[in-house]
Amino acid sequence: MIERDSGRTLKRLARGFPILAITGPRQSGKTTLAKAVFPQKPYLSLEDPDMRMLAEDDPRGLLSRFPDGVVLDEAQRAPKLFSYLQTIVDKDMLPGKFVLTGSQQFGLLSGISQSLAGRVGLVQLLPFSMSELKTAKRLCDNLSDLLFCGQYPPLYDRDLLPADWFAGYMATYIERDLRQLINVKDLSVFQRFVKMCAARTGQLLNLSSLATDCGITHNTASSWISVLEASYIVFLLKPHYRNFNKRLVKTPKLYFCDTGFAAWLLGIRDPEQLSFHAQRGALFETLIITEFLKAHLNQGMQPNLYFWRDSKGLEIDLVLEDGDLLKPVEIKSGQTFVPEFLANLEKWSELSGKSDLPALLVYGGEQEMVKGKIKILPWRKLSAKRESS
Repeated sequence: MIERDSGRTLKRLARGFPILAITGPRQSGKTTLAKAVFPQKPYLSLEDPDMRMLAEDDPRGLLSRFPDGVVLDEAQRAPKLFSYLQTIVDKDMLPGKFVLTGSQQFGLLSGISQSLAGRVGLVQLLPFSMSELKTAKRLCDNLSDLLFCGQYPPLYDRDLLPADWFAGYMATYIERDLRQLINVKDLSVFQRFVKMCAARTGQLLNLSSLATDCGITHNTASSWISVLEASYIVFLLKPHYRNFNKRLVKTPKLYFCDTGFAAWLLGIRDPEQLSFHAQRGALFETLIITEFLKAHLNQGMQPNLYFWRDSKGLEIDLVLEDGDLLKPVEIKSGQTFVPEFLANLEKWSELSGKSDLPALLVYGGEQEMVKGKIKILPWRKLSAKRESS
């Protein structure tokens, strides 16, 4: 088993919260993580129809069977349990007693906010990070292979072709999760919508354009984006508000949470296609930004991640905020470093008037360098956790 960075966070939270919650996309390893960190706890899956019926019909009786706590997998499938859990932990605030997992933000997090606020330590678990794969000596040597395969755990512990697995993942997502969240009359239209989103990973989110291309209304496009966010398929990177006397873009950027799924949706069926594919740069940017996202979530922190873009088109791919300090990060997929890679970072430095602050360039090559205050890192040497601190 590949050790997860968030395991240490769960153990820390278990010292202070009576309930732990692990949420994230399907197949990101939530159940495996819960069992690994809390091996002594009984395990119940509420995907099991019989167990779910029991939880709905007699929640008090079910929970009384486990006086020392239990792992409840896919807890959002039995929402009545949340109120009974509140009653139990309010009587006995024993830390780390219950562990909940769930793959839908709408279900699990809404139940927590309504009944269990202040009682839950939350970890959001995305697919493997590069640092986790590197520690396990499973990180791909070739960048195209990593972009193509992505980082979902099943592709690292089973003999599976990415194309086969992602086809099943898409079908499962539509048939199970989607039908629980929204009413889609024509599934083919939603499939086209998801593929159109993949074609826009790393771009400003233009809902009007997306709706027009898919033949749906603006409101429907907005609703479907929310569903994709709630299922951890995509996330939106917000623009930073600090303007440096320039007019700023206020639209968020759209990113997929996994490059492999995005590549499959784009019709890429071989890693060699990525060597010259038009979306290689966008997928590489997606990879690096999700690494910083995972670094924050694995520590139980809210991401302090933004991008910066003014009305003249000057853009910084990623801005890390630490109090009043801002650290700009540029991302370039090219394998050969050229001075032009630093142009936007240097312009940012001029506009901010803080040329002495550190900056970072992550690129698709192999050589590590330093140019003034700018650290230049090859993708394999990126440690998002360290760079974020």
